[in-house]
Amino acid sequence: MAEDLKTQFNTAFNFHKEGNLDEAENLYTEILSKDDKNAEVWNLLGMVNMQKFRLTKAKECIEKAISITPNPYFFENIAKVYLEMEDSENAIELYTELLKVKPNNFDYLFNLASAYKLAHNNEKAIECYKRAGELNPNNPDTFYNLGLIYDNLGMPKKSVEYYNKALEITPEDMETRYFTGLAYFKNRDYKNGLPFFESRLCKQSALMTQVQTYPNLVRTAPVWEGENISDKTLYTYYEAGFGDVLMFSRYIPLLKERCKKLIFKPQAPLVELLEYNFPDVEFQKYFVNEQEMKFDYHIPFLSVPYVLGLDENNGMFTGKSGYLKADTNIVQRYKNEYFNNNKFKIGIKWRGNTHYEMDRVIDIKSFIKLFDIPETKFYSFQTFEGAEDLNEIINDYDIVDIGKTVTNFADTAGALENMDLIICNDTSLVHLAGAMNKPCWVLLPYLYNWRWHLDLNKCDWYDSVKLYRQKTVGDWDEIFDRMKKDLQMIVKKTPKNPQKH
Repeated sequence: MAEDLKTQFNTAFNFHKEGNLDEAENLYTEILSKDDKNAEVWNLLGMVNMQKFRLTKAKECIEKAISITPNPYFFENIAKVYLEMEDSENAIELYTELLKVKPNNFDYLFNLASAYKLAHNNEKAIECYKRAGELNPNNPDTFYNLGLIYDNLGMPKKSVEYYNKALEITPEDMETRYFTGLAYFKNRDYKNGLPFFESRLCKQSALMTQVQTYPNLVRTAPVWEGENISDKTLYTYYEAGFGDVLMFSRYIPLLKERCKKLIFKPQAPLVELLEYNFPDVEFQKYFVNEQEMKFDYHIPFLSVPYVLGLDENNGMFTGKSGYLKADTNIVQRYKNEYFNNNKFKIGIKWRGNTHYEMDRVIDIKSFIKLFDIPETKFYSFQTFEGAEDLNEIINDYDIVDIGKTVTNFADTAGALENMDLIICNDTSLVHLAGAMNKPCWVLLPYLYNWRWHLDLNKCDWYDSVKLYRQKTVGDWDEIFDRMKKDLQMIVKKTPKNPQKH
């Protein structure tokens, strides 16, 4: 019988090494049905479950192994499970004990650092990552994680230092290059940051989309890298979100100067607004068949400032005082229907694309403390996801739902032109307001996006945008208290004039 179990174990273990986890699991389970005191098999079954991301089951199996035989190797494995479960407390405790036995073990130190990072104990995480880096200076992940922590601490220069250490080891790593670019950006250094930003994932996705959409054209029409195209047709296309395209649309006139004809495919809801502002550019709203499409060069839209050679001292922040206008007919239509009053008109929005950063989402009830300011009237610009939140308060407060009336950004701009102030989270509405030179207060989370830079006393991109940042993680109430005082002062100073719009 023992010989049969040994043969089964060897077969199961070979399956495990080959990555055949289902067969390994079946055989490990069969062995335990005959010998449930086999600690090594319980441990290995736990590792299979961890590899299948069944972490609770993995923990139970390895705990069973430890209860039979307290092998140090089993403790090492359950520590890995704790780390995968994001149970930082138990992971820290176990790796601390393991390091007492092997104080110079790189894996233990690296994982302890990761556990401290999970626990938001940045000081300890930095200490352990640095010790791990001294033990093994050839592991890029150590320096990458140090870069991330320093970035979150608002120290982009230190962040860049460690990202570059990681890149010395793996110079072509796309993720590290991308985050290096963002760290440079946060420090308002676009000269150094833009080359790294070219490693962004959305650029690669945009390029692949063109290969699939226009396979024959792309084969003959290269990506534009700055060469003379004064007699050529250039095709550019969106990447990332609405806000990114609105922010970078300040460069459309510069781009148009460089080529004979410019074709731009933004997201469809932006087309009418951009057509109104840039009539000499051909905008694509719908798919155009390859047989009907002609261009000599193409470029993903967020690569434009890099190819144009812009930086923080040369055109990067052009258009700060506004570069987009609303269609006057749409402005008048909205005024007649919704804004023909002498109140101080405030537009609000609390949610953007939650696929990316949930910490930018604000609870709509946070705005309630602003509603009692005399001589004000509030308008919701929330659309799509989050619009249903308005139902929580609309019966108790006089709020006009503008969001349900808009079909595209041309409508939004027309409504926005009638506003005295926009107050919103970090979303596309900020960029539209800033591009139109309309007053906007943007509410930033504690860990905020790179584009707002380190100095929050001013907004480098838009003269009309004022930045409010959380003082502690998740605390929107303090921002609204601070902002309410500012709003009360502005409303008092604003003359009542129903014709001012």
